[in-house]
Amino acid sequence: MAVLINSFVTQKTHMKNIAPGIMRQRLVIEGFYEIPVSRATILRFFAGITKALGLRTYGKPTIHATGGKGKAINQGFDAFVPLIDSGIALYVWGNAKFFSTVIYTCKKFDARRAVAFTRKFFKAKKTVHASF
Repeated sequence: MAVLINSFVTQKTHMKNIAPGIMRQRLVIEGFYEIPVSRATILRFFAGITKALGLRTYGKPTIHATGGKGKAINQGFDAFVPLIDSGIALYVWGNAKFFSTVIYTCKKFDARRAVAFTRKFFKAKKTVHASF
């Protein structure tokens, strides 16, 4: 099922809710970026997305660089910032100029705002996203 939201198509994934008493919102955003990405860029992304969505962190982001291990296509960063209401993960493929981020919260947030912020931040011309 696709839902059109302000010219963004959001793919809805249907999964049985086995814990209806626990609020959860998840959003995956993927795309090809146009900016240089470094540890500092990732810190700015986490600071900006949490501010844009009104989410609060309770710890510093963790950022790992692949450092030449594994396949060339997979070189880049794996990062996570803990939220009081869950967390945000970001994966960056440097050679492919591709990113994938997962926002997982126990608090409602504006998915349209998250997609718009992420697209603008990374100057991503081609993105996809799914909510569930």
